[in-house]
Amino acid sequence: MSHKLVFIFCLFFSSLAALVSCNTKEMKDAEKPAYTVRLQGDSAVYGLACDGCNDTIVVVLPEDNSDPVTYNIMEAKRRKRVLGKVQIGDRLCIVLNKKNNQKADVVVDIDKLAGIWCYIVMPKMRDAGQMSAKAQARMMNNMSDSLKETYLIPREYGFYLKRDWIASSVGYVDDNNALAQESPVEYPPLGFFTAWHLWNGMLVITSGTPSSKNNGQIDVKSLQNDTCSIDYLYGDSLVLSSDGVSRSYYRKENINDVNRRAQAVANELKKKALKETVN
Repeated sequence: MSHKLVFIFCLFFSSLAALVSCNTKEMKDAEKPAYTVRLQGDSAVYGLACDGCNDTIVVVLPEDNSDPVTYNIMEAKRRKRVLGKVQIGDRLCIVLNKKNNQKADVVVDIDKLAGIWCYIVMPKMRDAGQMSAKAQARMMNNMSDSLKETYLIPREYGFYLKRDWIASSVGYVDDNNALAQESPVEYPPLGFFTAWHLWNGMLVITSGTPSSKNNGQIDVKSLQNDTCSIDYLYGDSLVLSSDGVSRSYYRKENINDVNRRAQAVANELKKKALKETVN
């Protein structure tokens, strides 16, 4: 066999190996979610994790499908800034070191961040905001156990970060009605989420105020973006912080179960409020 043929065969098989290692999630182009919808000022690198990723490096196929690039993540790993367990084919967001563009300061596994994330909320007495902390504590101490069991029912709140950059609220219940206002307790407000993005390694989630149209569609107004630092992401645990406040989330598999339970709690409280109103 001539040297020319040997070269051609080597080139073919090396190209084939690179193609397989960087496209293990065999999806048609039409089915692939976009790497990101890049926000203004976002200088992060986006791409697919390729074969060769380990505890010291990530190998990334850039979003423009150019040759794979290797980034050193040793320092990011030590500082716990590799967020999510990186697997071949996962979409990655990489914030590069300003002094060395071959080093990553932050790595976010986008596909591990996507999903349903929840946390537990408890109601408070409706007029508690107008009372001092001591008065609130005194009121809770004077409340009977049966009354606490009746009204102090926990709910699950959260959001669903979908792979196509659409977001939706988890556990959202429309309590803006006269009967709900009769209940002696109220739950903290939950944003009506519509979209999410990444911006330089941080999570940006969009929410607004919903209003129903005559055709049954929901129109969302007064959209706003909330930017959160991703403090921890591994397995079924997520920690976000914003404005100095941190919140822990746990992963859920089925959004319908959460929403059904939230609506059931709301309906039960409405029944109790109606019964007290009639009596």
